[in-house]
Amino acid sequence: MDLSGPRQHGKVSIRLVRQRDARTLQNELMTNRAWLRRWEATSPDGVVSMDMRASVRRLLQQYRDGQGVPFVMEWDGELAGTLNVWGIARGSLSSATIGYWVSERFAGRGITPTGVALATDVCFRELNLHRMEICIRPENLASLRVVEKLGFRYEGMRRRFIHIDGDWRDHYAFALVREEVPGGVLQRWLQGRAPQDAAAIPPADRLRT
Repeated sequence: MDLSGPRQHGKVSIRLVRQRDARTLQNELMTNRAWLRRWEATSPDGVVSMDMRASVRRLLQQYRDGQGVPFVMEWDGELAGTLNVWGIARGSLSSATIGYWVSERFAGRGITPTGVALATDVCFRELNLHRMEICIRPENLASLRVVEKLGFRYEGMRRRFIHIDGDWRDHYAFALVREEVPGGVLQRWLQGRAPQDAAAIPPADRLRT
């Protein structure tokens, strides 16, 4: 699959990560430690060193192997975060999962929902995938707003699903299938046609404080 060119709407664009992005990504992650730490995947086996150059090489190899698509999100040409399409399954599943982060200084500009919409449209139209999933911690209100805006459909709670910030965390699962968005996710959102209640969490699954 050749996704070398950027996909863009307004000032927001997504493109494949490049090896030369490693230093900028490292700097953004370090600058945003307090902002991102609560949502970062960790290892139950202990601390793992962050080698961004090796991480980018690994992501690009997964892309060449057809297992994922590592995008960066940009605002007016400036790197604002990453959006990783991972776990691509072909055949009878034909699905993938989206994960992302954005720097605090770019928050509130609509970068993440635009990036997710662009990436999902790429996956449906260019990669011919059938289902896209996003899993979100119940406490992550900003990410929950993303799936609400785009009309991703709530599919259930996954208990102690991913090791994040030092422990196994519950996640809400949301998804779209290609037939739900024949005109594309981005256009449906921009035209105000995304269902407002698709991502609603049933009372039985809501986080209890």
